Amino acid sequence: MNTHNLYLVKDLARLTGLSVETVKYYLKIRLISEVGRSPETNFRYFDESTINKLNTIIGLRRDKYPIKKIRELLEPGRVSS
Repeated sequence: MNTHNLYLVKDLARLTGLSVETVKYYLKIRLISEVGRSPETNFRYFDESTINKLNTIIGLRRDKYPIKKIRELLEPGRVSS
């Protein structure tokens, strides 16, 4: 896997200001997903779209949206206004 322009969990945390634990929690509850894994290390990889999604989640959480509503808003195929 070419890891150019891919990020690890710790990179996502650093770039968004979230904790590593919060990023892992969002993975666990499937608000975000990995784009691949390293066969050698089993590290998860993410792309720029994951950073964008995390920034959206951060904004919605700041506006007090519950996780359930955020999940609905992030559903694939949902048209944003």
